[in-house]
Amino acid sequence: MNAIYLMLIGLAAMALGYFVYAKFICEKIFKVDPMFLTPAHELNDGIDYVPTNKYVLWGHHFTSVAGAAPIIGPAIAVIWGWVPAFVWVVLGTIFFAGVHDAGGIWASNRNQAKSIGSLTGDIIGKRARSCFMIVIFLLLLMVNAVFAVVIASQLISFPSATIPVWGAIVVALIIGQLIYRRSIGLMSVTLLGVIALYAMIYVGAELPVSLPEQVAGLNANQSWIIILFAYAAIASLLPVWVLLQPRDYINGIQLFIGLILFYGAVLAAGPEIVAPAFNTDLPEGTPSIIPILFVTIACGAISGFHGLVSSGTTSKQLDKEPDLRFVGYFGAVGEGSLALSAIIATTAGFATLGDWQTVYHSFGQGGVGAFIQGGGNILQQGLGLDNVLAETLLTVMVVLFAGTTMDTSLRLQRYIFQEWGVIYRIGWLQKPLQATLLAVGSCLLLAFGVGGDGSGGLLIWPLFGTTNQLLAGFTLLVITVMLVKRGRPMWYTLAPLLFLLIMTTLGLLIQLKSFYDQQDWFLLSLDIVVLIAAILISLESSWVLAKQIKANKAEAVNP
Repeated sequence: MNAIYLMLIGLAAMALGYFVYAKFICEKIFKVDPMFLTPAHELNDGIDYVPTNKYVLWGHHFTSVAGAAPIIGPAIAVIWGWVPAFVWVVLGTIFFAGVHDAGGIWASNRNQAKSIGSLTGDIIGKRARSCFMIVIFLLLLMVNAVFAVVIASQLISFPSATIPVWGAIVVALIIGQLIYRRSIGLMSVTLLGVIALYAMIYVGAELPVSLPEQVAGLNANQSWIIILFAYAAIASLLPVWVLLQPRDYINGIQLFIGLILFYGAVLAAGPEIVAPAFNTDLPEGTPSIIPILFVTIACGAISGFHGLVSSGTTSKQLDKEPDLRFVGYFGAVGEGSLALSAIIATTAGFATLGDWQTVYHSFGQGGVGAFIQGGGNILQQGLGLDNVLAETLLTVMVVLFAGTTMDTSLRLQRYIFQEWGVIYRIGWLQKPLQATLLAVGSCLLLAFGVGGDGSGGLLIWPLFGTTNQLLAGFTLLVITVMLVKRGRPMWYTLAPLLFLLIMTTLGLLIQLKSFYDQQDWFLLSLDIVVLIAAILISLESSWVLAKQIKANKAEAVNP
């Protein structure tokens, strides 16, 4: 099958979802109100709460949620064949991720931009909130510690990406000043920013930059990880308009252009898909497609991390409530299109089936490397780009996505510590600096406390898929309870919620057996903690939901 058909069907279905399904959900189910006073206006502090142009906010949301995961997940999952991965990404984007992201913003926006964890306490109960906060903390710890490793490894493997990756920060700082201090039009600033970023990609390909093998007793990987966390700590403390917003926005535009270039190359080259539609010759040790497909591809279909961004940073910058459709749902469409590009790159970017099988010789293979290799081949064939320039372009896409996600994730982790300070009345913990130091410290402790090489976060990464999807289910649960309390239809969120909880619970049980067989007692213990939290939250939420439905029926009978 030609990859052009896959691209056209996938993008057309997602576009239809945005223009039809998202419009219905936002107007008829969430009932967004253009006159509603958003927390960005009500609580405007110029730091975290800042009313933001919807296009700039879309850039923040899109690049924050679209880290390396929507590339890694699909690029691994195609081992079962391209059809299951394609169907889950497309349907997941339309009926799961878009509703989840827009709903997370709506729920938070209607409750003074509280995080989804804090909302759980208000809507479901304190016990559920405590369990939820544990799951959230573990997820953020995984994302921060592992994405630092991903970025460091890519900067080492592709030194041509160093200049454009770090240069993007300088461009973002200038853009923030031009927009908010000089009041220069968004179109002019965007054009200048994109030109600067692509110029740096060209310069980076010509002038690769690498760290020395040893710096103060640290190897290059360790040095990059420390530099990344130092930067993320500073970025998390700055007002959002100074760096976070403009960096995410201009990266979002640049990355979207990167996707356009990739899909343009697919149209020009018309590569054939060499991977099987359904792989019947699976390598030994490959787990069952059900339920593992649905936790392997999280970002790109639906991801709990999106709920943290929607309710953690995005809702605090929402200018008008109707903007959440463009910011949230279309942000999910952007990530779905990235996941689709990963599927095409890793199934049509190889010359033969044998070449593809050489890469996918065991479960877990593929990932970022297969995306860059396959995508680079398509860019060469379709656009005639030099191999180094093509790989630099894709590497910069991966690193910028991961970097902007890490920026937002560390800020969210800081919010978690501050929320704990409020909940347990610990005054010093409510302060941004102390909370940031604890957030960075916990990540570095995990990164360097296990093995000492900075990659300790990889230890708990096997739990990311199930923990992430569990969090997505809980976010949909909070949204569902809010809808029921308002007397609105609940099946548009309840159906994906039930599907996720079933698949995730099965995934946790399979992992539990796997960790036991491997005698990995640390991961076994964490798996049990997450599983118990899931059961407790589900039971308490079911009780609250049933009670509210009963109350609604009684009110309908005796108005």
